[in-house]
Amino acid sequence: MSTLDHPAQSAVHGASEGLPSALAQSHTYTHHGGRPVRTEPRAVRIALILVALGFLGLFIALPLVSVFYEAFRRGWAAYVAAIIEPDALAAIRLTLIVAAISVTANLLFGLVASWAIAKFEFPGKSLLITLIDLPFSVSPVVAGLIYVLLFGSQGLFAAYLQAWDIKIIFALPGIVLATIFVTFPFVARELIPLMQEQGTAEEEAAISLGASGLSTFFRVTLPNVKWALLYGVLLCNARAMGEFGAVSVVSGHVRGLTNTMPLHIEILYNEYQFVASFAVASLLALLALVTLIAKTILEHRLAEEDR
Repeated sequence: MSTLDHPAQSAVHGASEGLPSALAQSHTYTHHGGRPVRTEPRAVRIALILVALGFLGLFIALPLVSVFYEAFRRGWAAYVAAIIEPDALAAIRLTLIVAAISVTANLLFGLVASWAIAKFEFPGKSLLITLIDLPFSVSPVVAGLIYVLLFGSQGLFAAYLQAWDIKIIFALPGIVLATIFVTFPFVARELIPLMQEQGTAEEEAAISLGASGLSTFFRVTLPNVKWALLYGVLLCNARAMGEFGAVSVVSGHVRGLTNTMPLHIEILYNEYQFVASFAVASLLALLALVTLIAKTILEHRLAEEDR
């Protein structure tokens, strides 16, 4: 007796042949790389793509185009004049200095923290991981207030700072501290999962062959995480240059001294200097676009290494 002669099997076979054709077409499966891939009707795919493109165009592309349009609305001469204005140059210079210091500090912290978390077991490891994620859940304004309460004129360490004539709040050190606080998770969070996935076998092999700790780090560990490290640095740099809330609290908004680019843009806009504010904003947006392009390239390199 054939396999379809059994009554139950015949019933199943008949039911499968009776499926509506529309249902079968909307749940087509093809094989790609050995895995079943569900396909949708062409109209559904087009609709989803249009919705995504419309969302991106409305909330990202259109505002960016508006920024550059307003920046150049009165011509190239007005744009250049707004950029080379002394207060604008001071804001640009301060932003780059703060970003450079913050990225360097977070680069060192990220390497040390990720290596310790991924390669060693120690008391307080879970607490360290939690603290690394803290800036993601704390408002930047609250972060700025924390430093004001610590280092302000009425802060916890005010007497010591005044005795040694050290100024942190409303000065460069306070801006750097606030920026480091809001950006320090980025490098560590890119490195920790990768180092945990790689394990310790390669480092142990290098040490067993006589390599020192530093030699093992620079010749084994660092080459394995270089692209993830650069990716984290780019994210950290982008956040550092665009940070507003925490810096606004600790800077004092002193023109030419403690105003970063985001703060300078706000002041110009509040004073109805729209062309100047959009000119500086366009420069900040351009830096963000360059960072995005570099980020995309690094993502491509990371994807190639994973294959």
